[in-house]
Amino acid sequence: MKLCRIQPLDVAARHPGQTPAEAYASSYAGIIEGAVVREISGEIWGDRQTTGREWPITAVRFVPPSWPSKIICMAKNYMDHAAEMNAETPKSPIIFSKPPSSIISPEDNIVLPRISKRIDFEGELAFIIGRRCYRPRPADDIRPFIAGYTCLNDVTARDIQRFDGQYTSGKGFDTFCPFGPVVDTAHPSPDTTIETFVNGARKQSARVSDMVFSIEVVFRWIAEAMTLEPGDLITTGTPAGVGPLVAGDVVEVRVGGIGTLRNTCVAQKD
Repeated sequence: MKLCRIQPLDVAARHPGQTPAEAYASSYAGIIEGAVVREISGEIWGDRQTTGREWPITAVRFVPPSWPSKIICMAKNYMDHAAEMNAETPKSPIIFSKPPSSIISPEDNIVLPRISKRIDFEGELAFIIGRRCYRPRPADDIRPFIAGYTCLNDVTARDIQRFDGQYTSGKGFDTFCPFGPVVDTAHPSPDTTIETFVNGARKQSARVSDMVFSIEVVFRWIAEAMTLEPGDLITTGTPAGVGPLVAGDVVEVRVGGIGTLRNTCVAQKD
């Protein structure tokens, strides 16, 4: 099942200049069936009762599928990416966070801040929490706690990250967390591909099976430390091949069976 949050184009046209948070607040949850989005009441992790309203996909704008209380990300979760960062493969998961203020919608612009000279793409598979969870028992099945899976770009000001020696500043700029456009409720197979394209050229390619720490290990590691709430966003790390973005670039993150997240890069205005 593919889920989403959308704004009908006529609604979006009446509210130009909305922030991503405002666009989310005025959006509708939906189920995608063929070329149609059928509205469901509440959030995508609710009981998913249809309301009777529907729109052609061509008549809607996709917005972030959730507005998380926290965004928790994985670092160095592919051996080849750790190697290209001149780092050892971690012995246990390394996590960091991005602020919700970094969220933008699919097709929104990634703004390249003037103070950075190297801004990289990082295509990733991410998942959205569907039920509150804290310290799950070893026997617990984690799948009921996950609403679904989506595409994410962990945009990073690499020079600032290296200068600071940690992740918060370099990964926390406004517009540095596009994700969506759809959420697939099916658990990814080991062969699910994660790819990133810049201006149509493939830059990253890996499979779920290439992760150092599996989705379940990532989930349990984070849930052991903090309460995960419905809507929270968890990323699973990026493969090797990260590289710089410049104004005018179109970057696409494609996850097999889920969809394509597309954003255009623009220079920061004075």
